Amino acid sequence: MAKTDPATVSVVHLGCARNLVDSEVILGRMAEEGLVISGDPDHAATVVLNTCSFIGPAREESENAIRDLLERKQKGQLAHVVVAGCLVQKVRRELAERFPEVDLFAEISDYRALAKSVATLSKGGSVPRYLEGLREPEREGARLISTPKSYAYLRISHGCDHQCSFCAIPSIRGKHRSKKLEDVVSEARELVQHGSKELILVAEDSTAWGRDIGLELPDLVAALAEVPRLARIRVMYAYPNRFPWELTKLMRERKNVARYLDIPVQHASTAMLRAMRRHGSGEQMRGILDRLREEVPGIVLRTTVLVGFPGETEADVDELVSLVEAQGFGRLGAFTYSPEQGTHGNDLPGRVPADVAQRRLERVLAARDRVLRASQSALVGQRIQILVDEWHAEAQTVVGRPEWDAPESDLIVVASGVKKAKVGEFMEVEVAKVDPEHNLLAIPAKKR
Repeated sequence: MAKTDPATVSVVHLGCARNLVDSEVILGRMAEEGLVISGDPDHAATVVLNTCSFIGPAREESENAIRDLLERKQKGQLAHVVVAGCLVQKVRRELAERFPEVDLFAEISDYRALAKSVATLSKGGSVPRYLEGLREPEREGARLISTPKSYAYLRISHGCDHQCSFCAIPSIRGKHRSKKLEDVVSEARELVQHGSKELILVAEDSTAWGRDIGLELPDLVAALAEVPRLARIRVMYAYPNRFPWELTKLMRERKNVARYLDIPVQHASTAMLRAMRRHGSGEQMRGILDRLREEVPGIVLRTTVLVGFPGETEADVDELVSLVEAQGFGRLGAFTYSPEQGTHGNDLPGRVPADVAQRRLERVLAARDRVLRASQSALVGQRIQILVDEWHAEAQTVVGRPEWDAPESDLIVVASGVKKAKVGEFMEVEVAKVDPEHNLLAIPAKKR
């Protein structure tokens, strides 16, 4: 039996920002039940693992984490292990059969029942071992924010209606369901009152927000832009098809709407886009990107691409590399294809050998790094404004981000010689050089 207070719990988070919101909701629900929250799993009697199941490596990471926690439980270092989230939702009760030593499994939900169950377990009571999820999106309610006060994630919808042949998200998260505008704005106000300066809009498909309730994403962004003291709004996970073009007007005209967009294109080749069941052709997708740059001067686009999909040729990869260079995609995530059971892509012929896919990935990343090195080097000697995410008083160092970098996904600015700073404030720095990871190193800008 663990030697800590039985009511002490900790959450181990795996996966994306959307999953992080779920983890924060879990923490909030458990705090409401009177449980003691610890940021260190080593000091908790119960650990809740919020799993990810997006691709094969994510599932492996989740399952290895389960094994590690169960080993700690066997040694008496933990009283209870709880497993929740995407992996549970994907394989459902199969996971409970494979890991009988886990005390509680919970599908994706509002997590009230999970928190009540953990509270009961902490008191020595018994609970049902499996909790099914809820399907309707609700106001998130109380969250224990785990990010710095400079930013927070704001989930605007749940699920996805697309049927991309490589993706299992619709089978895990369900159909797209928008959260009500007034609920999202209310949550935004609470996050700003908490101290968050930047809100990052996340969803499985953010540009689909509102279509099921007679609205469009620009309606929501315009409402959020009116929230007092909200310094920056950033849109992530914007599916390129049926793009709501009124959003570009807001980016141009509203100072607190970032001229930044995360828009996953997945590939450049029309043949690959069609095999992936993505809407439109490579030419149409390039047209969308060009129009975004034309309508929002100075916009920074981030994207995600997938290589090694069944049937991919070297010519397809050549086209993708050309796109990265032509569009200046320095902010880019690239992955090799991971077969997913239950998806259309899992049954396609023409599997690409793992070593070939890896070489192709390295080509794409090399193109990205060339673009990134050039664009970051061009900033040396310039004054830029950053939002402070970290302040290290003893080292007199701050870590921050300009408008064109999202937290965790993109790059950072490290400014040295800063005698006084505060997380969540904006400050001007002068870029001195670029480090080997393409981050900017800076010093405080002299007053003009």
